[in-house]
Amino acid sequence: MTELKAQFREVLGKKVKGLRRTGTLPAVLYGHGIKSQAVAVDVKEFEEVLKETGETSILQLAVGGKKHNVLIHDLQYHPLSGKVEHVDFYEVKMDEKIKANVPFVFTGESMAVKNEGGVLVRALQEVEIEALPKDLPREISVDISSLVTFEDKIHVRDLKMGQGIKILADLDEVVALVSPPRSEKELEELKETAVPVATVEGVKVVGEEKKAAEAAEKQAEEAATQSKSN
Repeated sequence: MTELKAQFREVLGKKVKGLRRTGTLPAVLYGHGIKSQAVAVDVKEFEEVLKETGETSILQLAVGGKKHNVLIHDLQYHPLSGKVEHVDFYEVKMDEKIKANVPFVFTGESMAVKNEGGVLVRALQEVEIEALPKDLPREISVDISSLVTFEDKIHVRDLKMGQGIKILADLDEVVALVSPPRSEKELEELKETAVPVATVEGVKVVGEEKKAAEAAEKQAEEAATQSKSN
């Protein structure tokens, strides 16, 4: 089991910005039978662990001389940089089943895509399951080679799961299918029905407003020219 070292932190609230600048990631540890505790981990070490285990594998969080079996329960990202800003570690009991959303990884090759020019539609990206912590998979493989025609579909019930794993989603829900390519006639019809759009100073203008916008833009250019000449 992968181990990640952490330390208790006293820096709270807005002051955690200072921690992030030093390469330290603020986090919270909570779960069965323990009081919520503010902790921190090294950013680079955490990113390596996340890459290795994903969000559905159990890891050991070593803090204060104890090791906690935890799941990465929640991640918060910076809206611009996309970097992780905060993480929640949820301690689990190894003999109690838990629920988790596990992502799909699509593998194989569809003949409907390769030979017929179809488009693979991934209707679902993940599925909710229930299992003991030790049985939680990092990801679920979905083989799309069964999609030979446009009528073929992969449903939740078709997923191959390990022992002790229960799927909680609707078994009739579609996971993936292949959509037929659009004909030239359909593409032409789409072009004919498309509404003309113009952009003036970052604002989208549709239909009749396009002419008014163009006129306003022309007037603005003329006014600027006259101003320069004066």
